[in-house]
Amino acid sequence: MPNKPNVLLISVDHWFGTLIGALGHPTILTPTLDQMIGSGVAFTNAYSSTPICIPARREMMTGATAKTHGDRNFNETLPMPDLPTIAQTLTEHGYQSYGVGKLHVYPQRNRLGFQDVMLLEEGRYQFGLNKDDYELYLQEQGYSGQEWSHGISNNDYHTRPWHLPEHLHQINWTVRETCKYIARRDPRKPGFWYMSFSPPHPPLVPLSCYMDYYRSIETDPPFYSEWSKNYEELPYALKVRPHGRHTYNDEAIKSARQAFYALSTHIDHQIRLVIGLLREENIFDDTLVMFTSDHGDMLGNHGLYAKGLFYENSCNIPMILLPPANNKEIKTNTVDDRLVVQADIFPTIADICDIPTPQSVEGMSMLGTNKRDYIYGELWEDPRATRMIRDKQYKLIYYPAGNRFQLFNLHKDPTENQDLFGDPKYSNIISRLSQIMIKNLYGTDLKWVKNNKLVGMVDPDPDIAYANPGRSFGNQRGLRFSHSGKELENPKNSSSFR
Repeated sequence: MPNKPNVLLISVDHWFGTLIGALGHPTILTPTLDQMIGSGVAFTNAYSSTPICIPARREMMTGATAKTHGDRNFNETLPMPDLPTIAQTLTEHGYQSYGVGKLHVYPQRNRLGFQDVMLLEEGRYQFGLNKDDYELYLQEQGYSGQEWSHGISNNDYHTRPWHLPEHLHQINWTVRETCKYIARRDPRKPGFWYMSFSPPHPPLVPLSCYMDYYRSIETDPPFYSEWSKNYEELPYALKVRPHGRHTYNDEAIKSARQAFYALSTHIDHQIRLVIGLLREENIFDDTLVMFTSDHGDMLGNHGLYAKGLFYENSCNIPMILLPPANNKEIKTNTVDDRLVVQADIFPTIADICDIPTPQSVEGMSMLGTNKRDYIYGELWEDPRATRMIRDKQYKLIYYPAGNRFQLFNLHKDPTENQDLFGDPKYSNIISRLSQIMIKNLYGTDLKWVKNNKLVGMVDPDPDIAYANPGRSFGNQRGLRFSHSGKELENPKNSSSFR
């Protein structure tokens, strides 16, 4: 066996941090993740500092923050920065490196340093890609162009059961292709396998058997708050989101949550097949496994949906580390409440694999006792812009449009029901966190500061062009008879959360 451990990095999409049975979620069934925590460690204060797909994945792959990797705006045609990736670094140090599933980079066939990639782009064919590997697989199986014939969109919360045979589901495909790479490895070298699931990101089309299970039990309803009840009083960035509080009725919301959980449990069960293969290949004890997500999903809580927000359901993510069996540095069956971010994944893996971390990596290894005092979050530069400071106890959210603030005590109020910003008792805390935020601002953000105080920008009238849910139909895909992958000359602004 090689001296260095194998690495299995598992990423999901839209999976929020508390959606794990062992961490106390009242509904979700996650036996695999529960057992991983039992044999490893769960970091319960892990965050996506730019909680939307592309910037989050750039941070995960490079170990660098948005200021360095260059995107806090969900720029779909921005090439990857000239920074070493985790795949490139491990490959250069003798690893066989393979990625399967969603990468969400540009150009779309950029392998990010992996030796090979089996790509699933979720029907994202407007930027030059003709067919991804998942669509080619469906074509070989006799289901050409049927990926989206279920009629459910990528960014709405309607649902129906999966429409094709079970083995064709993209969750099964992602696991199967990952297992092929593991089975075909060169036993003389360690392996790095990146298994990247698109679900539970919509479309919410789970297998019927999983949906039936969640329909048979009592599922937790969404929670609301005083501050979110009055639409007219919400910050501008919340008013222009694609999904308003009354987009879905109670039954639709219940069904969406059940389908979301069904997809998550399906993923959890399929991960067991990869672990089983590693065991049967006699390499599981020599393998580091990490499980995380690019960001979370509001899933109706506070009347909000999807990502791109700094409330816990959107920016708090799962982070589970299952070390190799012989690792003595990581205390297993533990919960670690240190503040960690996606940039920490790269140096943590490099640390365990005893590989030098590139100088461009800004993250901090999760091994040892190093702690950060706060997390700075940022997303968008236009009137939807939002910034966050999260320290050990408090979270300050800032909306520059209208110069709006919110403050939450996450120790006492983990679901962020009580906005403390207007309470004079917290003025010193607000001042302290505001000064930390000002120190982290750069570029056009500096216009929001005057005399060392945050003054923001003028609150514009809501501009339906940002959201326009009626015309986009949630970026609905269609039947694909043939496609040239023609690239858009002027891509529209990307607020539609592709």
